[in-house]
Amino acid sequence: MTTSYQEIRTMENELEVVNIRLVREPSLYSEQILDSPQAVVELMAKELSQYDREVFCILNMKNNGQVINMNLVSVGTINASLVIPREVFKSSILANASAIIGLHNHPSGNVKPSKEDMIVTRKLQKCGQLLGIELLDHIIVGGTNGKMLSFREEKMLNVTGRMGEMER
Repeated sequence: MTTSYQEIRTMENELEVVNIRLVREPSLYSEQILDSPQAVVELMAKELSQYDREVFCILNMKNNGQVINMNLVSVGTINASLVIPREVFKSSILANASAIIGLHNHPSGNVKPSKEDMIVTRKLQKCGQLLGIELLDHIIVGGTNGKMLSFREEKMLNVTGRMGEMER
């Protein structure tokens, strides 16, 4: 079988068509409306305390404060997790989320944010503003000790607009 020059040229210039779909996993969540950082931690603390290394996840949210789904974005090392905005917002766009809440754990139990935590939070907030997907909070959960730090409560997150979901 021989292939003509025209057939080879067509194969080189072929545009592959792809489909993007949200694959649903079994739900962890209740119908509960999350109206405070404490409510978020109550929902997620058990999940986050199971890891011996840092993990970063997001809760994709509806306008009314209800959780659409949770996406585990990154599993890192004992004291760091790689967080790239493209990976963070991928599931949010597919889920048609209006807002997100970022969470990560510090297996050491110390909930003081690192310089990298602060940088990532600012970056996610800016990217969310561009996409129209608001970052409602970034919460650090301290291993299994029950401690938590909310960037929102500590006024470390510049919140504007429709933030009523977390203040009801």
